[in-house]
Amino acid sequence: MSGETMIEAAPAKINLALHVTGQRADGYHLLDSIVAFAGHGDRLTFSAAERDSFNLGGRFGPLLSAEAEGKDGNLIVKARDLLRQALEAGGQAAGPVAITLEKNLPVASGIGGGSADAAATLRGLLRFWGGTLSSDTLSTTGLKLGADVPMCLESRPLRARGIGEQIDRLDTMPRFPLVLANPLKAVSTPDIFRRLTHKDHPPIGTLPRSAAPSEWLAFLSRLRNDLEPPARALLPEIAEISDQLRDVGARLVRMSGSGATCFGIFDDVEAASAAAGELARRRPDWYVQASETQGG
Repeated sequence: MSGETMIEAAPAKINLALHVTGQRADGYHLLDSIVAFAGHGDRLTFSAAERDSFNLGGRFGPLLSAEAEGKDGNLIVKARDLLRQALEAGGQAAGPVAITLEKNLPVASGIGGGSADAAATLRGLLRFWGGTLSSDTLSTTGLKLGADVPMCLESRPLRARGIGEQIDRLDTMPRFPLVLANPLKAVSTPDIFRRLTHKDHPPIGTLPRSAAPSEWLAFLSRLRNDLEPPARALLPEIAEISDQLRDVGARLVRMSGSGATCFGIFDDVEAASAAAGELARRRPDWYVQASETQGG
């Protein structure tokens, strides 16, 4: 067991585009999604301890139970236990650990949340325990925790297909300055999928070959998030957020995941920062965060 304290970032996951392309017999929906990860997110800390523990902090920590009764907490504890089982099955030690989650992202907001935290737990504890697992085993372990966890394990630009487990890295994707905005109202993912009228949309198609931001922005502008129309019907504030992001100068506005977080892409970091400041002034009751995605 390590005697150090280690920190692992859990960056926000941004679905720059999300097409629903089918549905499996077991009910899982098939997706084709362009995904990036922001420079802002939750943070996990791992420390040596006499017995396992899990604690919460951060702006949105009070919304989750310190006893891991909340969804995110449950996933972190499950990730810890699954990784421990995998390591111990191979004769590797995985002693007690104190885990603290600094919850900076809104809960149930369409930008990773519990999946990002679970993935960060797997990455962080693997380092903390000094363990070794194949990337396939780690990805399979992540998939047991949720369809989004394998892509959050990557935390780099990617295209995700299937139920989210078929991943292709996008090495040419540029960085995008953006603003995230959420009305701090949850929207039910199962309800959104139930409201989908079409579940067999065409896949995204051929991606840009260059790293030119203008080419990528033009490409993304032709795409969509198929979950946005039903989400807007359930939560009218999503339309208001989109309008406000356009009003403060966003080049492209779209909802991420199943919402209700929307993002606006800006020309540069300074423009995104200024827009976030203006939006936060207009709507202090919203979550507003300027950030930048990680490049390929």
